[in-house]
Amino acid sequence: MIALFRLLARVPLPLMHAVGGLMGWLVWWLAPTYRKRFRDNAESAGFTPAQYRPAIAAAGAMAAELPWLWARPQGESVLPRIVRWEGVAELESALAARKGVIIVSPHIGSWETLGQAIGERFVDAYGPITALFRPARKKWMAELIAGSRDRRGLHTLPTTVSGVRGLMRTLRAGGYTGILPDQVPPLGQGVWAPFFGRPAYTMTLLPRLAQQTGSRVFLAVCERLPRGAGYVIRIEAFDGTALNDPKATPEAAATAMNEGIERLIRRLPGQYVWDYARYKQPRGEAAPAATAEAAP
Repeated sequence: MIALFRLLARVPLPLMHAVGGLMGWLVWWLAPTYRKRFRDNAESAGFTPAQYRPAIAAAGAMAAELPWLWARPQGESVLPRIVRWEGVAELESALAARKGVIIVSPHIGSWETLGQAIGERFVDAYGPITALFRPARKKWMAELIAGSRDRRGLHTLPTTVSGVRGLMRTLRAGGYTGILPDQVPPLGQGVWAPFFGRPAYTMTLLPRLAQQTGSRVFLAVCERLPRGAGYVIRIEAFDGTALNDPKATPEAAATAMNEGIERLIRRLPGQYVWDYARYKQPRGEAAPAATAEAAP
């Protein structure tokens, strides 16, 4: 499988996106459970078929671009040629202030490209972007993902108590991190907050990081352009909400975070991962994020 990924990494990205789009539709028609969850999530959020149908092909394109992102040769930097930036000046100003920056991007567009592009752009001036990372259970997948996480400009920490403490230290030292905020955390690591009008178990780690370190928060999306033309990364500051307020309750902070996520999705519903089980019950697990207050 690793050899196949390396072979596919040599296929032009526009072709991989085109093939991926066909794969997305194939899965849509062959997987009724997937199709129902996808449709139910999108329509309960208030989107019409015309708005969410492009996300069917986008899901396949997302999968098809992974070999190129994960398995292309180390040191090969092609992202500057295919990525366009919007709103990056304020982010760079915040990085230069060295007071910590948290970049928030939900499961929309190409978040894998987003992390690599930001790391490549800012590593020389501000060091690598740091993120928590849980290794895949399957050995071949773990090896592939590990290779992508070892690229220049990226630094990963384990999803453990020590990893959270390391992330705290990174932010307090003026570094920066990227977080996927719409993952359903294990029981004890979140609170229930509205998401498109329905209660969703929402992480408390991100608000704690923002509130305890004083880091600035930015919303970011990496939009996949049509016909494999590349990507556009849009970044905007997310200041002045309960997410940043140390006096806010966890529920208020989580609600503010979900409102920011909703805003991004409304702008690009055709690239959101609608089949993600955002409203599922959390699994029981020890909560490393709950110890974040004790981080030195």
